[in-house]
Amino acid sequence: MKALRFWGTRGSLPIALTAADVRGRVAAAVRAAQGRAFASDAELDAWLDTLGMAAAGTYGGHTSCVEIVTGRDEYVLCDMGSGLRPFGQRALARHGAASPQTYHVFMSHLHWDHIMGFPFFVPAYIRGNRVRIYGGHAAIEDALRRQSAPPSFPADFSLMGATIEFVHLEAGRHYDVAGLEVSLVAQHHGGDSYGYRFAEADKAVVYSTDSEHKLTHVDETVPFVDLFRDADVVVFDAMYSLSDSISVKADWGHSSNLVGVELCHMANARHLVLFHHEPVNDDATIDRIVAETRRYEELARTGAPLRVSAAYDGMEIAL
Repeated sequence: MKALRFWGTRGSLPIALTAADVRGRVAAAVRAAQGRAFASDAELDAWLDTLGMAAAGTYGGHTSCVEIVTGRDEYVLCDMGSGLRPFGQRALARHGAASPQTYHVFMSHLHWDHIMGFPFFVPAYIRGNRVRIYGGHAAIEDALRRQSAPPSFPADFSLMGATIEFVHLEAGRHYDVAGLEVSLVAQHHGGDSYGYRFAEADKAVVYSTDSEHKLTHVDETVPFVDLFRDADVVVFDAMYSLSDSISVKADWGHSSNLVGVELCHMANARHLVLFHHEPVNDDATIDRIVAETRRYEELARTGAPLRVSAAYDGMEIAL
């Protein structure tokens, strides 16, 4: 494994910056610059990096889609949220329609925000391409066909020219896919979801979204500590604050930033990536959550430091 690329990082539904949002960022940057002149674009870029996402960037608005860059010819993806569309555009621009590719897609679950990108995935309409969709749910094919059926969508599933295959996976087993050892664990979420561990040689990546973790239940915690064990990166559902996750939104099937820290500390993981951002949280709020999470990690730390980041659309993490 070479890297992770994030094409969609929001939960529940896509969001977009408004004109007022963009105007506010420009105004904030101009005020912060205070008339400063920059000798080069590199100096300007370095200064913009000090402003944070709330003024000089955005965490983005596409729903879940993460690429595992293996360094091989075949693509490996997790989930097919709206971020699948820009991924497909990039792949098509890179290879062209006349160069067949294979896409391996691992599904956490079948809620709309995690499958809504598939009808807009252009490579699936091109003959010669191969799309293999994996997951622990028996109803994956039915869900995708129903999503594209009238009256919900104008292009029926049958119009997809690629070879589309569905592979049912069982929790507790290990699979070899595209040179990766893959295992999965059942998670606590409405309609069920699955967390994945991808391993190759001495590298391991965990993708665990749409899962509610109750640390008071030891029998439920142990399988996730094992899943996260010594992982280089853990992509983790941190949709809610801890107070929300144990009060008004208890049993809604999502977790919190602080629980992510606790599990990663128990598992000796190296890098926690907060993911599946709450759509009502703007970039300033996510900036604040990241800062609070890093401070909590420092206070709770008993061993090696845990790196904490928040995923954003376009983010790449080298492995």
